[in-house]
Amino acid sequence: MAEFVRRGAAVWQGDLRDGNGTIRTESGAVSEEPYRFTTRFENEPGTNPEELIAAAHAACYSMAFANVLAKKGYDPQRIETEAACTLTMGEGGPRITAMKLTVRGQVPGMDQETFRQMAHEGDKNCPVSNLLRSGLEISLEAQLI
Repeated sequence: MAEFVRRGAAVWQGDLRDGNGTIRTESGAVSEEPYRFTTRFENEPGTNPEELIAAAHAACYSMAFANVLAKKGYDPQRIETEAACTLTMGEGGPRITAMKLTVRGQVPGMDQETFRQMAHEGDKNCPVSNLLRSGLEISLEAQLI
């Protein structure tokens, strides 16, 4: 069985509110990207862990869904997935509480209901969805374009 290990790293300096850090990925796709309290817990422009989780989820789901479609004999022309990761501030501290996937796709010869059903099958076959599913609600909206 093949096994792949992918790496990401972060460096944080200072306390939570006034400190800052950088995030990087092994591939270099994200390279020393700065982040801080205000980019995570306020709406200051910049990256944060939740945005990166959402991007990873969207990418993984798109591939899983394309694979489901291909195995059923369809030829997906385009799959567009947006993932919205919800971070909730509660008494116990911040918590990721929900992830919403919105997928739109161009799949010749497919009707909307079949697209919707297969979109849910894609979610069941997505490794990131399966990792996240036990700790939060994942909702999915699917639209054939």
